[in-house]
Amino acid sequence: MVKPLRMRGIICRMAISLTIIIAFCVPSVGAQGDMVIGAVENIVLMPEKISLPARIDTGAATTSLDARELAIRDGMVEFRIPDIYGGKQMQLPLKGWKQIKSSGAEQRRPVVEMGICIGDKHLRIDINLTDRSRVQYPLLIGRDVLEKGFIVDVRKMHSLPPHCRELTRP
Repeated sequence: MVKPLRMRGIICRMAISLTIIIAFCVPSVGAQGDMVIGAVENIVLMPEKISLPARIDTGAATTSLDARELAIRDGMVEFRIPDIYGGKQMQLPLKGWKQIKSSGAEQRRPVVEMGICIGDKHLRIDINLTDRSRVQYPLLIGRDVLEKGFIVDVRKMHSLPPHCRELTRP
């Protein structure tokens, strides 16, 4: 016969083990149906299907994309994706401007609307454009995107590959 105190210890250890198994074996869905993503994830810009790594930053309010040769003409923003990610020249309507405070400096950046694919979610989001050549990742995903159903597990990287339905269509 198992004594009550010993039985309680066994049950506690089993509960802890089950919690650990669930946490590590079911990585893609959080407690409320949110997708669990890591500190760095591969993201696809849609509809161009440009794949690039993104730093997931809960400290950033908005999402920023590395835009080279940035020019604004007649309400359109023209820019180029960095060569390492295809160097595609893009032209999108200027949606507005965003005042960004970072590292003690303030910048006024153009904002465009783009589609992105994270995991199986295809989202239309606002992205501010700036030269990010001095940082490691060309895309920074901020809270504006994370609030759309994501939980960040900083212990993980590249845990949720993009697989939106739109990626398989011609």
